[in-house]
Amino acid sequence: MIELEYSLIIEATEEPDYFGFYSPDLKGFSGIGHSIEDCIYKAKWGMIEHINLLKEQGLPVPPPNPNPKIIIQNEDKVAVA
Repeated sequence: MIELEYSLIIEATEEPDYFGFYSPDLKGFSGIGHSIEDCIYKAKWGMIEHINLLKEQGLPVPPPNPNPKIIIQNEDKVAVA
């Protein structure tokens, strides 16, 4: 069972022990980890902290995703112009 309230995308980088993650459901939420498991652990607690910060600042909190997904993919390279 996925214990996250929002979907999570984990991106593998060229470094074997460096992953980035973010939630497409939770604007402004992102982080890094040293393994897929580390990313999921950090995301679980980080999402709670992020939501608490949004509430403290009086910003809108998106509703939990009723069917959150964890997607693991290669890093999406962004071209710098």
